This record gives sequence, C-alpha cells and structure tokens, in this order.
Amino acid sequence: MPTKAPGLRSREWLDTPELYGWLRRAALRSQGFGEQLLDDRPIIGICNSWSELTHCNAHLRQLAEAVKRGVWQAGGLPLEFPVISLGEYNMRPTTMLYRNLMSMDVEESITANPLDAVVLLSGCDKTTPAMMMGAASADIPAIIVTGGPQLKGEWRGDELGTCTDCRRYEQELRAGRITQEEWLDLQGSIIRSPGHCGVMGTASTMAAVAEAMGIALPGNAAIPAADSRRALLAESAGLRAVALAQENVRPSAIMTPSAFDNAIRVVHAAGGSTNAIIHLTAIAGRLGISLPLSRFDELSRDTPLLLDLKPSGRFLMEDFAYAGGLPALLAELAPKLDLDAPTVSGATLGANIEGATVHNTDVIRAFGEPISPEGGLAVLTGSLAPNGAVIKTSAASPELLTHRGRAVVFEDHDDLLSRIDSEDLDVEPEDVLVMRGAGPLGAPGMPEWGFLPLPKKLLRRGVQDMVRLSDARMSGTAFGTVVVHIAPESAAGGPLAAVRNGDIIEMDVANRRLDLLVDESEIKNRLAAAPPKQVRRSRGYGWLFEQHIMQADQGCDFDFLTATGFADNVAT
Repeated sequence: MPTKAPGLRSREWLDTPELYGWLRRAALRSQGFGEQLLDDRPIIGICNSWSELTHCNAHLRQLAEAVKRGVWQAGGLPLEFPVISLGEYNMRPTTMLYRNLMSMDVEESITANPLDAVVLLSGCDKTTPAMMMGAASADIPAIIVTGGPQLKGEWRGDELGTCTDCRRYEQELRAGRITQEEWLDLQGSIIRSPGHCGVMGTASTMAAVAEAMGIALPGNAAIPAADSRRALLAESAGLRAVALAQENVRPSAIMTPSAFDNAIRVVHAAGGSTNAIIHLTAIAGRLGISLPLSRFDELSRDTPLLLDLKPSGRFLMEDFAYAGGLPALLAELAPKLDLDAPTVSGATLGANIEGATVHNTDVIRAFGEPISPEGGLAVLTGSLAPNGAVIKTSAASPELLTHRGRAVVFEDHDDLLSRIDSEDLDVEPEDVLVMRGAGPLGAPGMPEWGFLPLPKKLLRRGVQDMVRLSDARMSGTAFGTVVVHIAPESAAGGPLAAVRNGDIIEMDVANRRLDLLVDESEIKNRLAAAPPKQVRRSRGYGWLFEQHIMQADQGCDFDFLTATGFADNVAT
C-alpha cells in the first residue's frame, strides 16, 4: 500500500481508490519515476514559458534543470510542463492581446494537475505578469524565477541596451545621421547574450516587482541571464518550492496590499516601465485588492528616483547587478517600505535585505541624494483623460512637462505610419502629436505604439522630443515626453475620439492635468456625431477579448477573471 504524505494536494490525485489514481501512478512510473518517489514527496511543477519564438526566454530549459536540482535536493519530485510563451518581437499585433490568455493557461495548468507547489519560469515582458496573474488566481504555493537581463551590447565604443538604443539609433537613421550599412552593423551588435532587454524596460521592471513583492528570491531582478548565479538562484527556488508546499504558503499570503505598495515604490524609485501600472492593477484584481491609479500617483509623490538606468538614465541592468542589484536599492529605499512583509524566502523583506550595500553610487543613488525627489511615473487626469493617463516623467524632457500646443491628429497607427514622414504634414516642434484607435478595443490589444515617431522633417531640423499622446501603451525601453494609457480609450467613446487637428491641448504634469481646451458641450457633440471605431471579431479568442476586456485604468484584465467580494480590501 502506498504511504500517504499528509496535507499535500497531490494526494488527491495519487491516493484515490478509483482506477484513475492507479493509472496516474502507472503513467508516472512509465517515465521512470519509481514508486518510492510517488509516496512521500511533494510534487513541484515547473511552469516553463520557454520558446524559440521568444528569444528572451530561449534559455529557460537550462534554468528548469537548475530548478529540478533544487527540488530533488529538498526531497520533492519536479515535473516540468509548458505554457504559452509571449515574445514581444514576433507576436502581432501585440503580446498584450494574449497576456490574459497566458494567465488562464497558467492558472488552469496549475489547478488541473497534481501539484503541491509551482516554480514559474518567465522573462519576456508579458510572461512575468501573466504568470503572476495565473498564480494569484490559482493560489497554490508558487515562486517565480525570471530569466535575467542580457549582457551589455557594444557598438563603436557605445554601450547598448535593447531596445532603448535601437530606438535612439533609429531616430539617427531617419534623420540621416547614420547610414543603412551602419544600421545593419548595429543589428549584429545589440543583443549578445540570452535574456530580456538590458534596460529598465517592462521585463526588468516586472522582475524587480516580483522580487519587491516577495514572490521571487533576493537577487532575481538583476543577475544577468548569462551569469552562473542565475542558475544558482533557480536551484534555490527549487529548494524553496518544496518548503512552500510543505508549509502551504500561498501567493495570497505573500502578495498583500503592503507588498503592492512596496512594488509600486520600487517601480518609482527605479524609473520603471509605465506598463507596470497596468500589470500590477491586473494582479491585484485577481486577489481582490483594489489598486486605483490614484494610489500609484500618491506613492510617487514621496518616493525618490534612485536608479540611474536607461531609458531614464545612463546605465544598464548589468551595471545594476554589479552595483548591488535590487537588494541594495531596497536597502536605500527602506524608510519607505514595509520591511515586515513576508516573502517566499521564508524571511521578511527586511531580513532579506539586511546587510545589502551599494557598490556603485553612480548607478544606485543614496536615499538622501536622489536623481529626483519624486518617482519616475505620474498619473494625469483632466478633460482629455477622465479616468487617467500615465507619463514616465523620468524619461521625459523637463521643459515639456508643462506645455500647451496644437493637436496634430492621427486616426490610428496605419494613418500615423503613412503620414508622419510626409513633407506636406502640417507640424511644428511645439505641436502635440495625437494618435487614437490604439487602446484595448481599438487596436485591438493596446499595442506598444505610444512612442510616436517624430516627423522626419523635424528630425532634420534637430528636434529631439515632442509631446505625444495616445490610448496605446509604450515599451518600457522607450523614452521621451510620451503620455499613454489615456482612458477611456477612443474606441470606448473617450474624449480622445473628439480631438481634431488644431485643437489646443494643455499638459501640466506638476498639477497632474491633461486637458483638451474645447468646451465640454462641443466634445459631447463631436462624440455623438462620430461613433467610436473599434475592431470587430466574430469568433474565437478575439471575440472573447472584445466582449470582456476592461480599460487600462482597470488593468486590461477580463472582467470574469477578477476576484469578487473583496471590495473593501484596498491597498493602503
């Protein structure tokens, strides 16, 4: 008779008297797992988003082997399984269209199988939040390991980070300051190792968020993908997963309101991606935690910007790792954090960072000597964005943060691409570039089209930045005075749909305002006369997405995936 391991979820599959309990054991034995391995060991799933279509995650097979070593050492049985992988470069129109689908894949794969805990392997932008969302919904013990950032690229003496510097050099190409031959040479120099983008883009930001929230081990955010310490971290995660299973430590016990506040402060202190706001809101919604945009802005006001990384600053993720990584940044930020927050390490956040020091004060600034006294992101509201919009102030031009200009309107992304470089485009440097039709419904999926290219005629005049507005998202690697996530989006009838060429738009970031200087009655009349346009799909996942997607300020999750009955559980 098999020996039952008390309290383990997997026993409900393996220790049942029905035929399928016997068959499950037979199936595992057919893979070489002896009967003694099935009787008293926690089963630890390794949820792997490896894919050759997702280059950021293409090394996760090797990390999975390291996780397995840790699980075996701790007395568990590791079983690896695949889930959808979302690669930013290859998927069209955007991986954001499929983030929720991946989260469902993660949740259902975890809950449907005899797993006592799971190690989540992610890396590329949407894979990390999708896994955190799925794990939050499943609420089975979980720990996440991200793939780590790429090593620095280098081209003709210039240190490169994907894709901040690809965007910078593309502007140089369009302005005629580098040649096509040089552009091609750069292509072979910018990505020189496994891992995700080596700047504080979305992938790096979400890796930092996971560590700050305590769902990843210390060091997760910054250890380079090619560094042997990344494999050691994965092995340690395997060890810890067994303990989490035995102690039944669930994500809901780790990802608390205080943990979300800690994560938000880290995003601000690091100059993190605007996308983190959408992802954190969605993760919180899975746990029944209300996380309004106002909370992000409130915490920004008194969180200093401490990390000097591209695209906001000068350095790269590899430099951040050598400067002490996120533990060192957390140690500097400690006066603003809840250090009693629990983590998957088994210790509190404060214990995790005890003794962490900064090894390069150019990269990680001291708490009392910040780059800026406020965080890297700000939330704007006003007549153009009644439900909010987001700007990455740390990557914007300071002189444009208070601005009034004439709108130059593009109906959608195709319209933008067809006209932005026209010599006939009526545009001046002080104008405001406006694009609509790029939100969750309008695109669909809310692609990273918010980094509107500057008109070629202005680039040739030496213009480096303009105010740009849209209901799209912006890559975390991008920079400039760019306002995104305007809500409601134009396709949902938001005021963005009413903007016309020549209208005056006013932005005042200090006072958190974004206004269309047109009478309210005229805005209503325009919206009534021109119903919003959106993509209509008649079948499949696209139809499901259209029917159930929520707006940017609500995290762009599906309404049927959010938790209910916890309306008063507000992050404070």
